Amino acid sequence: MRQTIKEAETIVIKMGTTSVTHANGTLNLKKLDQLARVLTDLENSGRKMVLVSSGAIGCGMNRLGLKERPKTLEAKQATASVGQGLLMEIYHKFFDEYHQNVGQILLTKDVFKHSIKRNNAINTFKALKNRSIIPIVNENDCIATDEIQEECFGDNDILSAMTADIVDADLLIILSDVDGLYDSNPNENEDARLLQTVETIDSDILSSAGCSTSGLGTGGMVTKIGAAKYATDRGIDTIIASGEDVKVIYDILEGNEIGTFFIKQDLQEVQNVKKSND
Repeated sequence: MRQTIKEAETIVIKMGTTSVTHANGTLNLKKLDQLARVLTDLENSGRKMVLVSSGAIGCGMNRLGLKERPKTLEAKQATASVGQGLLMEIYHKFFDEYHQNVGQILLTKDVFKHSIKRNNAINTFKALKNRSIIPIVNENDCIATDEIQEECFGDNDILSAMTADIVDADLLIILSDVDGLYDSNPNENEDARLLQTVETIDSDILSSAGCSTSGLGTGGMVTKIGAAKYATDRGIDTIIASGEDVKVIYDILEGNEIGTFFIKQDLQEVQNVKKSND
C-alpha cells in the first residue's frame, strides 16, 4: 500500500509551529538540529527535499518577550518581521554543520494565482533543486495587510500542499502535534482510533477533524485535511504524522505504517482537476 512512498524522490516536509518550538514558544534547538541532519542525509541519498517551516512568529514572540500570540494583523507583521530573520539564521547555522546549503523562499497566495509569479517561483525552485540547495519555505507574513487578507494562507498546511504542487513533489509529509487523523477527537474519546489509510477525503473524513489546542500554531486538523485533499487531488501522496521525533521521517520513507496515509488520486482524476484549474 505504501510502496509509492518508498519510491518518492521529491519530498516536501511541513513542520508546524508546535513541531519546532517548546511548549513555552521558544525554539526547540535540539529538534531543529536533528531536522537539519535528517534532511541533509536524505538530500545526500539522492532525494530532493523541500522544507515548509512555521515558527517565524513564535521566534519573534520569544525575542520580543511576548507571552501570547499577537492578535492584530499589525502585531503579527511586526513579530514575524523580527522572527523570520532569526529563524533562518538558526536554520543556516544547523545546516552549515552538515555542509548543506539552504535558500529562503517567502510566498503569498497570489504567487500561486498569477501565472507569471507562479512560473517565477517554479523556476526558482528548479534552480535550487539543480544545485542541491534545500528550499526553506514560509508565508511572507510581513507583507500581509487587511486589504489583501484573502491572500494569506492562515497556516502553512495549505502552503505546504501548494508548494508540493509547484515543485512536482511525489510526497507531502505534514508533521505536527498529532499522530494522524482519528475517527473521533482523541482528547475527548479514549477509544478514538487512528486511521492508517484514507483513500477518499469525503464528508465523514472531514467530520473526524478536530482543532489544534496548543495556541502557538494557527492550523488544526481541518486545515491539514484541506491540505491533504489539495495535494492528493493533484497526484501527491500525503502523510500526516507526529513531529515529536523528526527521525520518524526515515520510518515513513521506509513504508512503515506511521501516521495517516492519504492516497493520491489516479492520473485521470488528477488531469481533470488540473484542467478545471486552467
